[in-house]
Amino acid sequence: MPVGPVGTYLVALTARSSWRVGACAALGIASADGSYALVAAVAGSALAPVLEPIVVPLRWASVVVLLALAVSTAIRAVRRYRAQRLTGITQELPVNPLTAYAGLLGMTLLSPMTVIYFAALVLGGGSGDGGPVERAVFVIAAFVASASWQLLLAGGGALLGRALTGHLGRLLTALGSSVVIAVLAVRLVA
Repeated sequence: MPVGPVGTYLVALTARSSWRVGACAALGIASADGSYALVAAVAGSALAPVLEPIVVPLRWASVVVLLALAVSTAIRAVRRYRAQRLTGITQELPVNPLTAYAGLLGMTLLSPMTVIYFAALVLGGGSGDGGPVERAVFVIAAFVASASWQLLLAGGGALLGRALTGHLGRLLTALGSSVVIAVLAVRLVA
């Protein structure tokens, strides 16, 4: 299972907050993946002709969005680090589990990489094969696979958060996350 930009963000979010927040965020990602799997299973063959001409522009849009996310994350991390060095007090707004679920659900639904993945699945024709039972199994399997992987990433983020709780550790985690997101964006078109 690859770790994409959304997964990288999940690890960083869990490291900054808690396992409970990370688990809810992970289930938000899995819900989006399950929703896309449902669309691919139900309307895959009808969507294929619509998606085929926009795959390349969608890929380039993905790169732009992901690079903007990487730069934004890095800038916020540096500003937060500098502010903490000056004041010594952190007043970061806490993230509650419901907000984390909704935020990562929305981020994943809008994530260009997720859209491209499911568009490729639709264009490949594999999701629409079989009857209703096979399609239902496909949707459930996509959700369960995504949930198990995202929960594993959240667990890694929780462990990372325990190890890197200081100001410098948070800065390095955020900057590392930004670099990974940027590299993944460039690999998308390379």
